Amino acid sequence: MRKLTAMVAAGLMAGVAGAALAMGSGGGGMGSSPSVSAPSYDPAAEYAHGLAALKAQQYHDAVRSLRRVTDAVPSSADAWRLLGAASAGDNDWKGSRRAYERAVKLAPDDYTAHAGLGLAMANLKDAKARGELDWLKAKGQACAGACAEADGLKAVTAQLEGALGGSASAAAGKPVAALERPMIFAGAAAGDAAYSTAVSLINQHRYDEALASLKAAQAVFGPHPDILTYQGYAWRKKGDWTRAETYYRQALAIAPAHRGATEYYGELKVERGDMAGARKMLAKLDTVCAYGCAEAEELRRWIDHRGDPELR
Repeated sequence: MRKLTAMVAAGLMAGVAGAALAMGSGGGGMGSSPSVSAPSYDPAAEYAHGLAALKAQQYHDAVRSLRRVTDAVPSSADAWRLLGAASAGDNDWKGSRRAYERAVKLAPDDYTAHAGLGLAMANLKDAKARGELDWLKAKGQACAGACAEADGLKAVTAQLEGALGGSASAAAGKPVAALERPMIFAGAAAGDAAYSTAVSLINQHRYDEALASLKAAQAVFGPHPDILTYQGYAWRKKGDWTRAETYYRQALAIAPAHRGATEYYGELKVERGDMAGARKMLAKLDTVCAYGCAEAEELRRWIDHRGDPELR
């Protein structure tokens, strides 16, 4: 098995901040059609734009960018949670509730999503907000002040209690308070560090720790295909092939020509005995890598040996 290589810190961020939006000409230009002229958005770039706008309290702009992310990657709990916060900042409490409901469904143990949902419900005079408060209190009691989330849990529980008690400042003063976890607003350097740490942990076969680091990186960068690819790889090595496939497919939906995701998805197909599917992935790599590449050669070896060549 080839060692995974961490990209340089600037590389990951360049793919996010520097990604250009492929916009159609619009306006009914000659020879254009809706399927061609409609804008195409990079989810990772839009996530970065949305996060920056949210930090700058430009909530309407944040909502616009984050909706593009959730449209493209509806399985991104981070994007739904940020959209909930941005909608709250824009005083769209119904939109905030809808977004947080999706975040809770995707990440049912995420206390920030429950807190945001509770605040949205409180502002809508929805009695179900009490249920979110009870959930936060129960999680806080289980934590007993000893878990990493203790301070955050205490803060958002107090904020929701204030909102339910009729405190206007608690209800509307800081709509993103439930998201003030260090990694969300940590910046690119922290995200790159978490990503590099994850790759190192994968090389050491420490997959659970690697997944935790990848989750931290994802909070900064959103649905980035490199992160999704390594999440798929880690789950595959843990033996959860079904979950691994979902991450590979997400990565390829965002970046169809992603060599790493294509190779690893092909290896997964070999492991499943789907040799025809693996050969399709190899044919795709041969097209993407017109002059050859390491990913194509590695997948070719997997297919030739019907499994990991290093284990034969």
